[in-house]
Amino acid sequence: MIPTLIADAVALAAPSWRPILLRGLAEMAAADPVYLPALANDQFLPTQGRLFAAFEQPLEAVRYVLVGEGPYPREASATGVCFMDGAVNSLWSEQGLSKPVNRATSLRNFMKMLLVAEGLLQPDATGAEAMLAVSAKARAAGSGFIQTLPELQHNLTLQGFLLLNAALVFRPHVPPVKEAKAWLPFLQTVLIALAEKSQPLPTLVLWGKIALWVEGLPIADRFPKQVAEHPYNLSFILNPQMQSLFGLMHLLDKQA
Repeated sequence: MIPTLIADAVALAAPSWRPILLRGLAEMAAADPVYLPALANDQFLPTQGRLFAAFEQPLEAVRYVLVGEGPYPREASATGVCFMDGAVNSLWSEQGLSKPVNRATSLRNFMKMLLVAEGLLQPDATGAEAMLAVSAKARAAGSGFIQTLPELQHNLTLQGFLLLNAALVFRPHVPPVKEAKAWLPFLQTVLIALAEKSQPLPTLVLWGKIALWVEGLPIADRFPKQVAEHPYNLSFILNPQMQSLFGLMHLLDKQA
């Protein structure tokens, strides 16, 4: 029922997740027997078997489930981890944020939201000129700021984030809403596993309209939730709920 190409990708997940992911795939196959075979015979992102890379975070460590919409539509960028752009390494440059960060709109706005939350940017001044001073401070020797995107991902992992997308794949010829609909049985299975294993229950952090479909899953009513527009919207930078949620985590500080 589950194509070998898809089933083999489960090997990248933490051992605690592997039987759950296979069960989720079986639920997908039961709901739509055509979807997974068609996917296995198609080209999709992420590549290199990274379909379930987000599940490197062990089940028992999950405190937040951050759900975005789908992978970046570029092979170098799509990592299998929500909004972690594989084309980005350095976060900073002499001009402010690095060019790769500025290209990844969601990541750029998330970075600016963190800076506003920590008082490093003023809410009415988040543009290029304001970023010059922040970048200079971040790049200064001994500043204590993280310098790379892998460090940001590491800090999110330490906080217990499972960085997931509503649709785990991107195909240019398939509408994202259709892709995400096919993955709903899989997401339901993931949440059931978290509800059975995790106390207290993790917080669902839902970004964007497609991610909000998670609220319609029967199991979702049991979880605390934080909801926001997708970070590719400029308004995300000033979202008070997101500032409150992330501001105390100090994600831009180097951590052990």
